[in-house]
Amino acid sequence: MEKSESNRKLWEINEKIYKQKKELDEELKSIEIEKEQLKIEAESIKIKNQKLWEQSKLIHKEKERINKLRLEIEGKHKEITDSIQYAQRLQTAILPQKKNIDNFLSNWFILFKPKDLVSGDFYWFEESEKKIMFAAADATGHGVPGAMVSVICNNGLNRSVNEFKLEDPGEILTKTKEIIIESFEKSSKEIQDGMDIALVSMNKYPNKDGSREVSYAGAYNPLWIFRKQSLTIEEIKADRQPVGKYQFEKPFTTHKRIINKGDRIYLFSDGYESQFGGEKGKKLKASNFKKYLSSLNNESMDNQKLLLDKFFKKWLGNYEQIDDVVIFGMEN
Repeated sequence: MEKSESNRKLWEINEKIYKQKKELDEELKSIEIEKEQLKIEAESIKIKNQKLWEQSKLIHKEKERINKLRLEIEGKHKEITDSIQYAQRLQTAILPQKKNIDNFLSNWFILFKPKDLVSGDFYWFEESEKKIMFAAADATGHGVPGAMVSVICNNGLNRSVNEFKLEDPGEILTKTKEIIIESFEKSSKEIQDGMDIALVSMNKYPNKDGSREVSYAGAYNPLWIFRKQSLTIEEIKADRQPVGKYQFEKPFTTHKRIINKGDRIYLFSDGYESQFGGEKGKKLKASNFKKYLSSLNNESMDNQKLLLDKFFKKWLGNYEQIDDVVIFGMEN
């Protein structure tokens, strides 16, 4: 009986040990699985870390390339800006100085609004022994290319007066055209650049009654004379050809008019009237330009300049300026 009881207890102990062993084996198995999973995850993390490191190196390398490129672009931009600013100084140097015009004209203004730092439009003033000559010109293009053409055109006008001793506006433009064409013919490529212009010549000093004879010639750009007595603007039309190479070339026509004391004359490029703006985003047009200019007949020349500039800015609004602007106004 005692032996049987001992066997039973031993059996229970063995069974309990077996059960515990089985549980331990299952736990060990589970631990091994977890261990393997951790190993896989660790390997995965290692691979990801390696990829991240490689990506980090690539990003760092790309940042270095971008920074280098940025520095190169900034350097080139500075070179270009410096060159344009130098071109601006050169262009400013060839424009007539105010004191030179003041020697002969007491009431006058120039509204000069380049689209960019440098301009294809320019104004010109020169004197001979008996005459003064002045012009508002629009060389082909704007910006740096326009400025380069304007220098050639300016030089052509100067040579026509100083070297060839011309005073007649039509003859000046015809000779200037020859000089411009000759200058561009040195190029291996055909260049048809030139300028539109309104050019006036008059005696240095008015007659005893205050009147003057005005001689005018133009290439596309007209001359406007505001008559004080009639409060109207007389328009003298230009020749329909540029100062430059053209298929149907002919000598430029000189027109002569008498202006009385208080009459005003205006020379200009097409930049003012061609500007888009207003409520409907349309061109200003010559008719509206002329109408507004007529409304300023009681204003001094200095005030006219300020008001023309103000009107242009208001018309422009949020639109971009599309062309250079130059207006030369003078009261006799």
